[in-house]
Amino acid sequence: MAQIIDSLSKQEARTLVLLSQKLPPAKQSGRALDDTLSVIEQLGYVQIDTISVIQRAHHHTLWTRNPSYQKSHLDQLVAEKKVFEYWSHAASYLPMCDYRYSLVRKNAIASGEQSHWYERDEKMIKSVYDRIKEEGPLMAKDFEYTGNKTMDWASKPAKRALEYLFMQGDLMIPYRNSFHKVYDLTKRVLPGDIDTSLPSKEEYARFLITKYLDANGLGQASEIAYLLKNTKALVSANLQEMLSTGELLQFKLGEKIYLALPDSLDLLNKPLSRSKLKILSPFDNLLIQRKRMKAIFDFDYQIECYVPEAKRKFGYFSLPILWDGKLVARMDCKADRNKSVLHINHLALEPELRETDAFFLALSKELAPFMQFNECTTIEVHKTTPRDVRQELVTIIKSLVTND
Repeated sequence: MAQIIDSLSKQEARTLVLLSQKLPPAKQSGRALDDTLSVIEQLGYVQIDTISVIQRAHHHTLWTRNPSYQKSHLDQLVAEKKVFEYWSHAASYLPMCDYRYSLVRKNAIASGEQSHWYERDEKMIKSVYDRIKEEGPLMAKDFEYTGNKTMDWASKPAKRALEYLFMQGDLMIPYRNSFHKVYDLTKRVLPGDIDTSLPSKEEYARFLITKYLDANGLGQASEIAYLLKNTKALVSANLQEMLSTGELLQFKLGEKIYLALPDSLDLLNKPLSRSKLKILSPFDNLLIQRKRMKAIFDFDYQIECYVPEAKRKFGYFSLPILWDGKLVARMDCKADRNKSVLHINHLALEPELRETDAFFLALSKELAPFMQFNECTTIEVHKTTPRDVRQELVTIIKSLVTND
């Protein structure tokens, strides 16, 4: 019989989630690079994103959990073959120790069982592969295109072939050049001792379940299988099996049933640093499933860079702010690196936030390192909601400049 424990309160659930997510970060020891690798292995992936109005999401997510993070860390970990690029629910950096579990998707694409975004062009795929085999690592721009000059580069035949070869596992990305992917044969990139055996369906499902719950504290079948094609039924079946054997626990949170690994509940005995404030990326692992955030954190979040400007409520790239174990505000920012100015276009406090003095004290401690992380030396404030907190924010910023 599956074991059902007492209901968790929202505060307990949030604590479990945040500590599993390494938020806020604990005091660190050892090499900063090792701490970065530890974060990636704990989270299971870090999403790559191209938007650069502030530091890109993959850097931001890691810096949030490792204050000693340097942008060079990812390149170094890729070079040392400790992480690799592939697809999670989106393009991501993944721990090399989990490599064999990426083979499930790769084999499905190679066999045609799972479709890719483009139609296959076998002749072009072979041509691109053979050229990389002979010449070594190449970028998409190394392949000449003489067709329609107005065509989107992502739609050009060589680019499509590169992505097919990458997604089906024949090519990997050993490094990037000015953020452009460089492709090479997988057999020349993989460490010699890596396990390349294909997991069984049960192994794969158990990996998805345990990895998700370890990184997120608690979850449901739909969350574990989020944007992973053809996995929900497999995950659901294995969840039931693991519940029946006591490998998982289930409990109620409000009217919903969640699952957790038994050992993870020990985290409820650990303190959560409520005084620390963290400014999160919109693509942070904590936030990526919006319905989950609303259910557990009562935080209704939408990234508005994809929303027409006239319909935006908070701004192009509003950053959720975590404080006191809750998501209490959002701050739309843009870094003008040429002028070293961090623009706070809109700081919006959640209506439920009452302890504004304590919040602004915590914000004052985080803004200076956040400004430095974004390669800025000054801050300009443009709008706050409510309006009457603008002066408090301006005062904080003046004190940062004075202290500097």
